[in-house]
Amino acid sequence: MFSSQSLKIPDIFTYLCARNQHLLLMSRLRFALFGNIYQAKKAAAVQQILDLLQQRGVDLALDEKFLHFVRDDLHIRVPDGVSTIDGDDFVADVALSVGGDGTFLETARRVGAKPMPILGVNIGRMGFLADFTPAELADALDAILCGDFQTEERCVLQLEYDHGSPEGYPYALNEVAVLKRDVSAMLSIQVSINGEYLTTYQADGIIINTPTGSTGYALSVGGPIMQPGSHTMGLVAVAPHSLTVRPVTLTDDAVISLRVKSRNHQFLVSLDGRSEKCYEDVCLTIRRAPYYIKVLKRPGQTFFHTLRHKLMWGQDVRN
Repeated sequence: MFSSQSLKIPDIFTYLCARNQHLLLMSRLRFALFGNIYQAKKAAAVQQILDLLQQRGVDLALDEKFLHFVRDDLHIRVPDGVSTIDGDDFVADVALSVGGDGTFLETARRVGAKPMPILGVNIGRMGFLADFTPAELADALDAILCGDFQTEERCVLQLEYDHGSPEGYPYALNEVAVLKRDVSAMLSIQVSINGEYLTTYQADGIIINTPTGSTGYALSVGGPIMQPGSHTMGLVAVAPHSLTVRPVTLTDDAVISLRVKSRNHQFLVSLDGRSEKCYEDVCLTIRRAPYYIKVLKRPGQTFFHTLRHKLMWGQDVRN
């Protein structure tokens, strides 16, 4: 024990930091590992990740499907004492997503409102969310064990129907998209914001995206890039039948209502790529969810650095 007389304020601060790091190192953190089960060519990277986790002495739980993939398809020996995760009822200190952004989105769905942060290891392609490489994982694990890391809170969208309910998980980290089923016919989408009528889009669909999703599907159809933490949402039409239609940026406390008409009276609703059929007599409401997804980031890593690196801004691609 110490007293305020025995240590000065800077000394107390140093003492508490050292004590907290010691406690983190002495405790066994539990990692929940989720991975892409379609990347058989990435066996070396998966082996490296499992070895690093075993060397750090963490408690490890693997998603059941990923465990079978690692053991039966990649023929990698799984460390002793590893438990399995079946479903969404699990407890961990950190969720580890191994794959690309699609794997990260599925990990976020499994984590849901649990307070654990997600560390994304990219063995896919672009990797805006999963932005650590396997080579950087050792330093990232050491930083976590020492408490030297930072998290970003990412807002989530919630989808509701005026009667009935969406199938499965009604939340999306990237976007909620309404899309046509019939390739030959457009949708008529009536949009209201906070109860006030905005317009009726004649288009192939519409995307409501978070800042996280602004670098995904929404970007590919002309939506703006939004900075995480900007408390905004995007409203982006897909192939609108009017040259005057432009993306709209909203504050993330807005409530968006959609009524959709289609020639075949059906359309698709997609939440982060998970699609279901919906009928035109249903009113859709999209609002900010009551929880955030926590993303582990490198100290000093900024969104703008990620943009420059991932989108190769300022680089001469001719070389």
